Amino acid sequence: DGMTASERAMAESAPGAKKAARVARDARPAPQRDTGERGATGGKRKTKAGQAKDGLSCLDAAVKVLAESNAPMHCKELIEAMAAKGYWTTPGGRTPHATLYSAITREIAMKGDDSRFRKAERGRFELVKGDR
Repeated sequence: DGMTASERAMAESAPGAKKAARVARDARPAPQRDTGERGATGGKRKTKAGQAKDGLSCLDAAVKVLAESNAPMHCKELIEAMAAKGYWTTPGGRTPHATLYSAITREIAMKGDDSRFRKAERGRFELVKGDR
């Protein structure tokens, strides 16, 4: 288009640029209803990614495994135990242990004393005494 990066940035920040982008976004066709025809989407509610048939989330499955083990565990050990016991399996992610670690630390940070988990030692988590 012959514009430099700074010219492009100025054009995008022009008064009417945001409205034009919103109009273009709103012009997309609406998703089609499920008509029951072959290939149609929708209808049945699918479980969340990563949930087992019984509906356990990754964190709920980790709580169950930790309660059964009564010992602090690494996230890799938790993932392996959850899969072996059929509580939860990864929906195809390459680093489910990293995702679990992140989710556990997020719960500890957000809920504080109300969290189900606590760090026992570096890289190992255990249940808070009341959750056993």
